[in-house]
Amino acid sequence: MAPKAKGKATASQQPPLPIEDLFTNLNRHIERSEFEQAVKVADQVLSVAQNDEDAIRCKVVALIKCDSIDKALSIIHSAQRQNLPFDFSYFKAYCLYRQNKLDEALESLKGLEKTSETMLLESQILFRLGKMDACVDVYQKLQKSKIDSLEINLAAGLILAGKSSQVQEMMEANRIKASSSFELAYNTACSLIERNKFTDAEQLLLTARRVGQETLMDDNLAEDDIEIELAPIAVQLAYVQQLLGRSPEAMQAYTEIINRNLADESSFAIAVNNLIALKGSKDVSDNLRKLDRLKEQDASAFQLAHGLDKLSPKQKEAIYTNRVLLLLHANKMDQARELVAALPDMFADSVLPVLLQAAVFVRENKASKAEEILSQFAEKFPDKSRVILLARAQVAAAAGHPQIAADSLSKIHDIQHMPATVATVVALKERAGDVDGASSVLDSAIKWWSNAMTEDGKLNVIMQEAASFKVRHGKEEDAAHLYEELVKSRGSIDALVGLVNTVARVDVDKAEAYEKKLKPLPGLKGIDVDSLEKTSGAKHIEGAPVVTEAHEEGKKEKPKRKRKRKPRYPKGFDPANPGPPPDPERWLPKRERSSYRPKRKDKRAAQVRGSQGAVAREKHEAGATSTGSSTSNSKSSQAATSKVSAEQSKPSSKSSRKKSRN
Repeated sequence: MAPKAKGKATASQQPPLPIEDLFTNLNRHIERSEFEQAVKVADQVLSVAQNDEDAIRCKVVALIKCDSIDKALSIIHSAQRQNLPFDFSYFKAYCLYRQNKLDEALESLKGLEKTSETMLLESQILFRLGKMDACVDVYQKLQKSKIDSLEINLAAGLILAGKSSQVQEMMEANRIKASSSFELAYNTACSLIERNKFTDAEQLLLTARRVGQETLMDDNLAEDDIEIELAPIAVQLAYVQQLLGRSPEAMQAYTEIINRNLADESSFAIAVNNLIALKGSKDVSDNLRKLDRLKEQDASAFQLAHGLDKLSPKQKEAIYTNRVLLLLHANKMDQARELVAALPDMFADSVLPVLLQAAVFVRENKASKAEEILSQFAEKFPDKSRVILLARAQVAAAAGHPQIAADSLSKIHDIQHMPATVATVVALKERAGDVDGASSVLDSAIKWWSNAMTEDGKLNVIMQEAASFKVRHGKEEDAAHLYEELVKSRGSIDALVGLVNTVARVDVDKAEAYEKKLKPLPGLKGIDVDSLEKTSGAKHIEGAPVVTEAHEEGKKEKPKRKRKRKPRYPKGFDPANPGPPPDPERWLPKRERSSYRPKRKDKRAAQVRGSQGAVAREKHEAGATSTGSSTSNSKSSQAATSKVSAEQSKPSSKSSRKKSRN
């Protein structure tokens, strides 16, 4: 045992390698991308030269390359605690970015010099945060740096910033073709989708897939790896087919992507979400199981896996929204309530969490609570209140609160004077019994359209409907004023008819003056209106023909009268003394008559009494009887037939007796 211990001591006392050799080994491992070995050599350097900046920097980079982000960040924090004169803010920002701690990463970049590296990382952080306008600004500043593939990221940023029309301008300014790379072709196709050019987008996506296959095959990638790289193009092609109305093709493509499971995590999640949206409320339980595949395994509640951090905020929001809707369809209210409560913190700038909260309350028959939270959000964020107020109006109208629904629509300033909105608000206020409020809405709309510098077709419609509303509610003078304006300004015949009918209730002379402007109806020249007014009116005669046209004098034809035929009675029948009515069931078989009562079978005949031998003997006798029944039955049937024929040949005495009794 002693020699072994001595051997260990001599091995531990070996002199360390010179620091120059250690750095040589470190450089060799980094050039060969052997980052795990580089970390070990960096530790050897630090054991000799503690707190060496180059060694710490190499170790941090090697750990990042090995995806050991937590260890790299702990080394950076340790250096900061020791107040070492090294600035690792850039590496710290990158590690925080990889951990999806985006706000902290952006804060770490502040104060650093605006180099191409720091600006590129800043643009990536802004992209992940969904701040697309700021991201595009950084990309546009980086265009002078001639960074490879920068136009691909710039195109993606423009699309998500809602500036899809600028993608083509950017490519023309930089003299770049969309087919120069499959990534740029894919992003350009996405810009065409945003501009509703679905057919062009489909063709460009097919080109992107072909270019991608050629490029990746040249790089000697395996078939499965190529399919994974091109999975975003396959998902987007299915989405375009869905938009073009080819739902079966899109559903088949989504299903194939999900079943083969040869896609990156983001593309797989989008395929699952789009398939669920395409299927709708069918197979709710199966759709929930599909969404469970996107869930973080260790999380108790539904939470997207960490690998889906690359999804944009809108894509994540769509997945969570579909999850809530499926839970509502499945009537899993506890899970829906729990998930909805977590959404406002995830998507603070969106209105969907509030709408989903209202949907949960409506499903629980708490419409008043839904109206309350929608109203509070609309007051707190007036710039996002349009969709919220529309939802509140819908909920209130369905819950039987017409006044709340009308007030919600009236608060949407950009649509409150549109004819459809005016008609809806008036109908709601009329249902609520607020006639004066409905009338004021019509007056306000007329005033707005009178001052608007637009076509006045909508003004005529609103004035016509307003006049009709006022007549219906006993405001004849206001209605007559509106009709009179329409007649004077537009010469509307409908308005003139309405004016005559309305003014006749107030001022007969004025009504007669306007009545003269109406064109006479054709075919009324021979009718004396005064004589018709003096008569008591025509009396309706049963069966008299209706006159459809007024003929000239001397050419009027008399209607033909139908001959009345006398009814024919049976021989010997006296209509004055018809006697009792015949039996209505006289032609029915006896078994179908109401007076028929079937005979009961004697159940006692089937009972067997006596010893066991008697039972066997009775069975034998019964068998003998049945074998000979064919001849006896034939005889009895012949006798019955002759009896019936005899009865038919002679008159029935029973029927004669019944008649005599009656």
